[in-house]
Amino acid sequence: MEFLVHIDIAWPADGDAARKEAIFQRELEQGQVLARAGKLRRIWRIPGRWANWSLYEVADATELHEALSSLPLYPWMSITAHPLALHPNDPRVLGIVPQLQS
Repeated sequence: MEFLVHIDIAWPADGDAARKEAIFQRELEQGQVLARAGKLRRIWRIPGRWANWSLYEVADATELHEALSSLPLYPWMSITAHPLALHPNDPRVLGIVPQLQS
């Protein structure tokens, strides 16, 4: 099952900079773990904000929750998850495989 996920991160303005850097490094590593496991399929940064849109492919909402809550920045995240359903005009359904742009 695919989910389109929007994440905003709200780090406290008076938060410790060294702690932020350490947590951010662990966040990068855990994101790569989720990507290598095939759960995090795509991720796009929102310019000018500490936020992103991502595409997850997991068995169900419970597995999505487990993936998202494994992220070290989870306590500072505001998350909106949208479950996705197949559309009859999806290029994959039609056998058309467009090149994805970086």
